[in-house]
Amino acid sequence: MRFSVRLSSGVGLEEFREAATACESYGFDQIWTGNDLLRRSGIVPVVLALDATSRIEVGSSVLNPVALHPAEIAMLTANLQELSGGRYVLGLGAGSEVFLRWAGLEPGTPVARTRAGLRAVRGLLGGRNPEGWHDRAVLRDGPARPTRIYLGAMGPRMLALAGREGDGVLALCLPPDRFGWFREQVGPVTPDFDLVCCLWCSVDDDPAAARARLAPKVAAYAGSLAPATLQAGGFDVERFAHVAGLVERGEEAAAVAAVDEDMLRLGLVGTAHQVADRCRELAAAGATHLSFGQPLGRTSREAVQLLGTRVLPSLRDLRGAA
Repeated sequence: MRFSVRLSSGVGLEEFREAATACESYGFDQIWTGNDLLRRSGIVPVVLALDATSRIEVGSSVLNPVALHPAEIAMLTANLQELSGGRYVLGLGAGSEVFLRWAGLEPGTPVARTRAGLRAVRGLLGGRNPEGWHDRAVLRDGPARPTRIYLGAMGPRMLALAGREGDGVLALCLPPDRFGWFREQVGPVTPDFDLVCCLWCSVDDDPAAARARLAPKVAAYAGSLAPATLQAGGFDVERFAHVAGLVERGEEAAAVAAVDEDMLRLGLVGTAHQVADRCRELAAAGATHLSFGQPLGRTSREAVQLLGTRVLPSLRDLRGAA
């Protein structure tokens, strides 16, 4: 069993560096930061975190090969691996259609552009020129250290691509109890493939505070989840549509108030003990890597401390068994 923490796009430099050193001290295996377009860079915090740590893997979640050319991604990766001694893990994804178009970009289909980017970056890092590129299109300073490439995925086609061609997948498991479905979409993989069960997590000594922190996240994404996905998870589709309508009309407070207890099943929420219990359920379902993501806690420092000092120690037997 492996454990990681994911901080959102736009995180402050010192906040991410501090979180990385804390995660390393508590025994987390990885820490990731987001890189949404038009937010502050997710690469600079990774540089600082790699420089401040010595064991933990640090990843970018995720870079898209449309806004950032695959050659640039490979060049950055080569330097980050040199800096860290091979501890950088690269997350690739399709990128948000909305954000890309805001930037005047007209991308191809998500799976096609991600596949092309993955193959190009992998070729360059391995000292080869990508298919269809000029035969001089290679990293001129030589190949990089071996780099594990994860794909960010939620839909079946992207999950399947990750299983076929990636070294791992950052699978946003909404809701967590559908983990088995996500694993099925990934398909047969090699023993060292890392299927990361990415979770929305809100942990607090006060369970009511934890629920109140997760509700705005659920409200914000209520309109982004496909009805079929919600039905498969046993949710009330009309309830989600109602919340989404309130958000669209700018009635954010009413939307948050309309998020009920059942809708909070989209994430792990509650005290450290309650979160640990949910983790055990996921481990029993076959999960081997649990990744805790926003909203996390009142502050990232407080959340990492709760997860590192109360949740991980109570799951030590799972790590040992793995």
